[in-house]
Amino acid sequence: MRFISGICFLFLTAAMAGAQDTSTNHALALEQQGQWKQAEVAWREVIQHVPADGAAWAHLGVALAHEEEYAQAADAYRKALALKANLPGVELNLGLALFKQAKLDEAIGPLKAAVAKSPDNMQAQVLLGMCYYGTAQYQQAVPHLKAAVGRTPDNLQLRTVLAQSCLWSAHYDCALEQYKQILVLAPESAQADMLAGEALDGLNDPDGAIRQFEAAVKASPNESNVHFGLGYLLWKQRSFDAAETQFKLELANDPNHTQALAYLADIEIKQNDNAAAQPLLEKAAGQPGAPRIAFVDLGIVFADQGHEEDAIAAFQRAIQMDPLQVDAHWRLARLYASMGRQQEAKAEFSKANDLHKQQDEPLATRLAAPRAN
Repeated sequence: MRFISGICFLFLTAAMAGAQDTSTNHALALEQQGQWKQAEVAWREVIQHVPADGAAWAHLGVALAHEEEYAQAADAYRKALALKANLPGVELNLGLALFKQAKLDEAIGPLKAAVAKSPDNMQAQVLLGMCYYGTAQYQQAVPHLKAAVGRTPDNLQLRTVLAQSCLWSAHYDCALEQYKQILVLAPESAQADMLAGEALDGLNDPDGAIRQFEAAVKASPNESNVHFGLGYLLWKQRSFDAAETQFKLELANDPNHTQALAYLADIEIKQNDNAAAQPLLEKAAGQPGAPRIAFVDLGIVFADQGHEEDAIAAFQRAIQMDPLQVDAHWRLARLYASMGRQQEAKAEFSKANDLHKQQDEPLATRLAAPRAN
C-alpha cells in the first residue's frame, strides 16, 4: 500500500559513536554512501572479528534489508537483540523485515515492543495497525490506526482501512465518523457510501443502509461488492425480486462472486426452483469463502432429489460452520425423521429448540467473511 511503501529503515550510527576500529568505520562509510552490498561484506568482516558485537549485527540487518534480503535481515536483527536488547530501532526494523515477508503474526511482537518504547513513532503505529488488520484482529488494529490517522488526516487509504477495522469489529459509530471524514477527502467515493451503509446496517437502520448503497451503485456501478451489498440488504428485508436483480448485476461484474452466487441461488430455492439453484450452489460451494447458506441450500436440493447422504453431509457442513444457527439443525432433524433415524432426529430437534431465533448477519460480517476465513 502507498502509505507503507515509503517507510525507511532506521540507522543505528549513534550506537556506534566513538568506535575507532578501522573496519567498523569503513563499514559505516559504505553504509552512508548507500553501497549496501559492500556494506554487508564489511559488516560481516566486523562480526567475524567480534561476533558478540550487537550493533554490528543490527547494521548488517540494515544492509541486508536494503538489498531486500528480508529473511536474512530478520535473523541479523534477532541476533542483535539477543546480544544487546536496548539497541535503538531494532524492534521496528525486525517488525518491518517480517512485514515485508508477509509474516504479519510474527511481526506483531517486535512492533508492539517498538510502539511501547516510542508511542509517537507513526511508522511503528501504522505497521502494527496493518499487521493486526491483515490478521483479522480488527479491534486491536483500531487504536493504532486511529493514532496514525490523527497524524496524517489526509491519508485516504489509511482512513479507509481504519473505517473497515471499525466496521469489522462492530464499532459502527467509529465507522460513520470515518465515513464523514472520507467524504471530505473524496466526495464521490462509492467505497465511503458502502462503508456508511454497512455501519447503518450494523446500527439496525436498514432504510438508511439501503439508501447509502443505492448512492454507491449510482456513483460507481462497477465497484466490487456494491451490487452484492445492496442485494444482501434487500434480501434481509425479504425484497427478493429487487435483491435478485442486484445479485445478477454483481455476477455480471464478477461471474465468480461466491456470495452473489449463493444468495441468488437461495432466492431460487425460495421460489421453488431447485433446478435453477443447484448449479449456482455447486459453483459457490466449490470456491473459497463459500457462505454457510450455500450448504444449507445444497442440503435442501439433495434432500428433494432423494440423495439423502449428500444432503446429510451438506447440512453437517453448515452446522460445522456455525452450530448456533437453527435452520441446518432443523432441516437435518426432518431428514433423519424421514429416514426413520429417530434418535438422531430427536437430537437435532432438541438442538434446534434450544437455540434462539435465527438472526440474519450484518452486511459488514458478510463482506468481511472471506478475509476472516
